[in-house]
Amino acid sequence: MADRVTVIGWDGSPLTAAARSALSAATLVAGAAHHLALPEVPPRAERIRLGSVDLAARRIAGHRGTAVVLADGDPGFFGVVRTLRAPEHGLEVEVVPAVSSVAAAFARAGMPWDDARIVVAHQRTLRRAVNVCRAHPKVAVLTSPGAGPAELALLLDGVHRTFVICEALGTDREQVTVLTSDKAADHDWRDPNVVIVIGGSSGGQTGGGWLMGHETPKVRGWALPTEYPGSTSGEAPPLRAAQLARLGPRVGDLVWDIGCGGGPFSVEAARFGAAVIAVDADPDACARTEAAARRHGVQIQAVPGRAPHVLERLPEPDVVRIGGGGVPVVTACTDRRPERIVTHASTRDEAEALGAALTDGGYTVECALLQTVGLDPDDWTERERSVVFLLAGHRIDRAP
Repeated sequence: MADRVTVIGWDGSPLTAAARSALSAATLVAGAAHHLALPEVPPRAERIRLGSVDLAARRIAGHRGTAVVLADGDPGFFGVVRTLRAPEHGLEVEVVPAVSSVAAAFARAGMPWDDARIVVAHQRTLRRAVNVCRAHPKVAVLTSPGAGPAELALLLDGVHRTFVICEALGTDREQVTVLTSDKAADHDWRDPNVVIVIGGSSGGQTGGGWLMGHETPKVRGWALPTEYPGSTSGEAPPLRAAQLARLGPRVGDLVWDIGCGGGPFSVEAARFGAAVIAVDADPDACARTEAAARRHGVQIQAVPGRAPHVLERLPEPDVVRIGGGGVPVVTACTDRRPERIVTHASTRDEAEALGAALTDGGYTVECALLQTVGLDPDDWTERERSVVFLLAGHRIDRAP
């Protein structure tokens, strides 16, 4: 094992005395091409081009001498330190940090960033990163080849955002570009880059927060009472609570709420941090959903149109709540293979038909009969009664 491993962050500014001292004693230096070209790298040191950090870590573990790893920005912030310290490598490291690329990007933009969500976009995580950009008003995206500004913009189709694209931060090729998301796909962008994605409602919050990247909901609790008269049993809080519990919407998910009504479920899912597309054949229902989103300070994309046809042009969902439309809508949703689907029925015959459609689509089905009785607390008389069948489908992942 190497006698000493030092990880040095580099943000384009002159290296600190501690960094220069560690480099001067190095017998092995790992880093990207522009790191290995730094004049402070000892000419006699073994050099490793840092492609796979796991491969480099194995080389370092077998090295007899003093090793230095050079990385852009703060190497402890979505950086190489985590991999080097993994148990399989057994490396103990000293870290000389630098300004992270995210901090540098927000500094170039002249913006605070304690209220920003920060995500890493690789090709395997790009869709989830885009969902975070849909759901939150300020997101910094650490991009990678094949998951850059153009790909972000294409997947954000239908959602307006402003991009601040910071290319090659800290180098003589640094460039900062501000444009709308619909224009980002028309350009070629240099790697590495950081994209600040801004837009939508911030929930009316002003001043500094107390928890980085997180907005505390204005109202405590969930499965809240509906906010408008004439709501249906499908929007009642007890049923909504059961639907939310079975779907478990979370940050990085995209939720479809089909038959959104006035948007109570859409708002609840968005308050959990998920991206939400609310669909309804009634444009007035979409307008009510958007108004409810503004009141609660969450981001929701409302799409007027009749399911199942309107679903064809929507991006892939992670979980789906179906508020109406029967078997054709259930079948259209199972074809898109979300992880979970919930729906409800008012009669047993309808519940059996919906359950069969879920089963035929490759889902295991849970069915429960939910009965709630609202009571007047003054005299404990019955105010209202609701009986509904709840159906929840969990996707069966078959082996290839």
